[in-house]
Amino acid sequence: MNATALSFVLIAAVVHAGWNLAAKRISSGGTQFVWLYYTVSAVALLPVTITQLATGSPQWTWLLAAVVTSVFHVAYGIVLQRGYVVGDLSVVYPVARGTGPLLSVLAAVLVLGERPGWIGLLGAGLVIAGVLVISTGRTQDTTGARRAGIGYGLLTGAVIAGYTLWDAHAVTGLQVPPVVYFGLGSVVQSVMLAPAAITGRAQVARLWREQRREVLIVGLASPVAYILVLFALTMAPVSLVAPARELSIVLGGLAAWLVLGEQDAVRRLAGSVIVVAGIAAIAAA
Repeated sequence: MNATALSFVLIAAVVHAGWNLAAKRISSGGTQFVWLYYTVSAVALLPVTITQLATGSPQWTWLLAAVVTSVFHVAYGIVLQRGYVVGDLSVVYPVARGTGPLLSVLAAVLVLGERPGWIGLLGAGLVIAGVLVISTGRTQDTTGARRAGIGYGLLTGAVIAGYTLWDAHAVTGLQVPPVVYFGLGSVVQSVMLAPAAITGRAQVARLWREQRREVLIVGLASPVAYILVLFALTMAPVSLVAPARELSIVLGGLAAWLVLGEQDAVRRLAGSVIVVAGIAAIAAA
C-alpha cells in the first residue's frame, strides 16, 4: 500500500475510534440518535456536495450508488448502536471491526480477483488474530450481555463488509467523487430514518438537549473518517485498505480501558500489539 493511502487510513482510524467512544456514551434512543448524527453529517457536507455536483459532471449512477450505500449504513448505524446499549465497547467494537475486514478480504480475493500478496494477507491475518485476542477476554458483563454484544458485533461486521465492497466499487468502478458519495448518502440516510425521528420526536429533542456534544462529534467526525477511507480505496485495493483501518481497534480498546474503565487490559494490549504487527505487514505489501 502506498504511503498516502496508508496515512489516510491511519488518520481515519484515529477519528473513527474517537467517534465510536462518543457513540458508546449514548445509552438510549438508538434510531433517533442515528438519525440525528446522519442529519448533522448531511448538513455539514451539503455546501461541498452541491459545489462538486454543480462544477462536475454528475451521473445518475451516483445517486444509485448513494442509495445502495445508505441502506447498508442505516443498518450499520442501528445495529452498532444497539450493540453499544447491550454490550461493552471492548467487545462490540473489535468484533465488528474484525469481522468486517475478514469478510471484505475474502470477498476481494474470491469475488473481485484481487491478489494482495502473501505479506498483505499475512498482515490481514494478524489483524484478525489480534481482534480475536482483544474480544475474547473477560469483561464485567453478564454472560447474556456478552453474548449479545458478540452477536451484534458479528452482525455489524457483516454489514461493514457489505458496504466496504460496495463503496470500493462506487468510487473506483462508478467513479463517484468520495465527498459527493458520502454527502448524497448522508442525505438519503437522513430521509430514510425521518419516519422514526418523527415518531420519536420527543426522544430526538431529549438527545439534542442533553447529549448534543456527542451528536455533533459523531455527525462531524464520522464523515471525515470515512471520506479518508474512500480516497484510500481509490489508491489501494480493498483487501489491504479494509484490514489497515483496524488500527482503530487498538485505540478503541485503550479508550475502553482508560476512559470507560472496562477491564482485562493485559489481554487487550497484547491483542493491540498483534494488530499493530498486522498493520506493519500491510504497509510493506
